[in-house]
Amino acid sequence: MTACQVVSAGSPLPSQSVQPTASAEVLPTRQPTVVSMVEASPTKTSMPASSAVVASTALQPTTQSEPAVVLEPTPTDALAPAHQLSAEDWKEWQVIPQVPVTAREIYQRGLAMGNNPHAFSVLGDCQSLPETFMGVYDTDPMSVAQLSADLQATVRNFSGSFNRLSPTVKGGTTAGAILWAEWHENQYTCSAIETPLACELRLHNPSIVIINLGTHYETRNINYLRKIIDQLIDRGVLPILSTKADNRELDERLNLEMAQLAVEYNIPLWNFWAATLDLPNHGVGVKAGEEHLGEIYLSDEGLERHRLTALQALAAVWMAVR
Repeated sequence: MTACQVVSAGSPLPSQSVQPTASAEVLPTRQPTVVSMVEASPTKTSMPASSAVVASTALQPTTQSEPAVVLEPTPTDALAPAHQLSAEDWKEWQVIPQVPVTAREIYQRGLAMGNNPHAFSVLGDCQSLPETFMGVYDTDPMSVAQLSADLQATVRNFSGSFNRLSPTVKGGTTAGAILWAEWHENQYTCSAIETPLACELRLHNPSIVIINLGTHYETRNINYLRKIIDQLIDRGVLPILSTKADNRELDERLNLEMAQLAVEYNIPLWNFWAATLDLPNHGVGVKAGEEHLGEIYLSDEGLERHRLTALQALAAVWMAVR
């Protein structure tokens, strides 16, 4: 498993990362409202157009000898007029995004502009690399066959986007790095003056982008994210924001910022933090040894929860806006 590296001190990007200690961070425990570990296809349910969230089921109590099992949320075509919880209440937001009406407007405008309805992109660090994140959905038919019908349909629609290398996914990536032309190191046929974001939009022409950033961050993190979101919306590309499991900054302000941006732009947020509440240390692992100090990565359970809930979020958004 590849651990994420912090941007080097010599980077021209402003950075004020707080270094974690060698021991695992102890986080409060509460039960998530949506966590999926079930492979059977759910039954579609009818929801009113004003519904704020995708249907889900609560975590069922289990004995110590049995793993927690909950039903998979059912993607629907329901749209919400706006986020119904405040950004400050982000810990109460469900894992699978509510999909505001504006999300469909952005997506449909993008299709009219020529965006590819069968392509999505990811902005992220090493935990977004294909072998760590969702590449399995392009490479392992057996894993896909165990998914629900809705998730299989999502995999088919976005086939080829899960296992591709991208100039916007690299160890140590921050929001600022996505806007820094030198970050892609002139790979992926990106030009020397082209930012990783501009290069990815040109090469892959996605209709949806998952913004999976935050573990590595700068003091101007929210300002860089606004620049990214503005560029995406201008191109008719629908952003899906995400929270993170770790609390490297020690005050959880980065997840709050993501929720603030979701409310500000009225766009979906995949609340991965809420999907890890039943995992030890929120699914965040710690490697022994001084050579690993400063590294943040997800445990095996965290990685599995990460890729599955990411697919569920993508499916919920895609089915609501198409």
